[in-house]
Amino acid sequence: MKNKKISSIVLGIMCFILSLGIAIQIRTVENSNYTVSQNYQENNLRSEVLKYKEKYDNKYKELEKAERDLEEERKASTQNDSELEQKEEEIKKSNKIIGLSEVTGPGITVTLSDSKKDASSVLDPSSLLVHDVDVLCIINELKNAGAEAICINDQRVVPTSGIICGGNIIQINGEKVGAPFVIKAIGLPEQLMGALTRQNGYVDILKSASVGVDIKKTNSIKMPKYTGVLTYKYAETIK
Repeated sequence: MKNKKISSIVLGIMCFILSLGIAIQIRTVENSNYTVSQNYQENNLRSEVLKYKEKYDNKYKELEKAERDLEEERKASTQNDSELEQKEEEIKKSNKIIGLSEVTGPGITVTLSDSKKDASSVLDPSSLLVHDVDVLCIINELKNAGAEAICINDQRVVPTSGIICGGNIIQINGEKVGAPFVIKAIGLPEQLMGALTRQNGYVDILKSASVGVDIKKTNSIKMPKYTGVLTYKYAETIK
């Protein structure tokens, strides 16, 4: 009787261990399948992103080629025609002013970065981050100081540019960019620098909030052109 009891206990323990092993095996297989499935989805998503990027790059190359061809056609059609040459120069000048052509010149580079201060040490952690209003205020001060061309993280600022906050990133011309924000401005370096570093200016306000601000003068800045499409639905030329 005693042996039967012992055998039953041993058998029960073995059954429990066997059941536990089966449960662990099932859980391991499920986790393995989930990991494989997740990796498969990530690989598919990465592949789709690369495909769209390749399509975008190809379309952009086609656009650049079309613009070069158009430029060549303009040059050919304006040769030996002073009036057309003058019109061509006016187009180039206008494109430079509104941001539709690459430009280069002296100026300054301003880098805005989130504070490295511990967020738990302040009442409002968002005050340690760079916001759209901070970028806008710096842009306005640069414009007031005579900046002739401005870009943010290689996004050219044009009359229709939108600078909108979206969580921990900022949208510029519809493109998402994150900190640090590198603002380049072409103009008289001393004048631009003086506008930003004046006492009680906006840079002082940012520094008082521990936001990172780095300003450097540059003898030669190369600035990209605006690659979007400028559309005016309501403004019409007065004839």
